[in-house]
Amino acid sequence: MRAAVFSDTHHNTAPMLDAVRQSCPDLIIHLGDHDRDTLCLEEQFPDIPLFRVCGNCDFAPIAPIADIVPLGPVKALICHGHSYGVDWEGPDRLAYAAEERGCQIAMFGHTHRAMQEQCGGVLLLNPGTGGRGSRLTWALVEVLDNGGIAVSINQMNR
Repeated sequence: MRAAVFSDTHHNTAPMLDAVRQSCPDLIIHLGDHDRDTLCLEEQFPDIPLFRVCGNCDFAPIAPIADIVPLGPVKALICHGHSYGVDWEGPDRLAYAAEERGCQIAMFGHTHRAMQEQCGGVLLLNPGTGGRGSRLTWALVEVLDNGGIAVSINQMNR
């Protein structure tokens, strides 16, 4: 199972579309800011399942604030991160929320900084920003049948 993960695209959709074309994922995840950017993904890749959540810059959002996504034998809690205070408290609260829901991965955006780290039994993942900043990034998450997880943070073409 391969998932392309994006966040904080802020209307910069072309690099996201290129990343999906190049990576050929089994599913796509968008972690908010701007959730409507995913409409072009639905149009261009109608056969790839898409999961999305809204962020703090999504006014009249089309997505929930959080969701749980099945990734083969593991589950991921996805959110933008602002509602868990990731920008001022750090991601610990999010990790605990994921663990309470039986998730092995917690994915979030909001900070525009790519990171991956283990917190207890939960892998925390922020793909960075696909819309603003000097370095635009996205993540590819690969989940093996035995539950093994590999993550790569990739730079987007501008």
